[in-house]
Amino acid sequence: MKCPIEPLGDKVVILPKEETEQMYGNIIVPDGGQDKPEIGTVIAVGEGRVTKEGAIIKNQLEIGQDVIVPKFGAQVVRIKNTSYIIASENDILGTIKTK
Repeated sequence: MKCPIEPLGDKVVILPKEETEQMYGNIIVPDGGQDKPEIGTVIAVGEGRVTKEGAIIKNQLEIGQDVIVPKFGAQVVRIKNTSYIIASENDILGTIKTK
């Protein structure tokens, strides 16, 4: 997917994954009422953080990685009916290993 946002500095653009509902017997428990971090896939990465001396420290995250972002602390932006999360690399809680 082509990202319509070009992140600056150490910012990362994340495409959130759909929240799912869980079923216990015949009871459906929606995820919406629970406070938990967002999970999504990185679709764009900025150049990196600039030090006081002017050197650039490149971001460690790469496009395609699944990450965990706190509900509060990241900015949610909606463009053409699609939601994106913009967060600083330092705000990201961790990556999800697929292997």
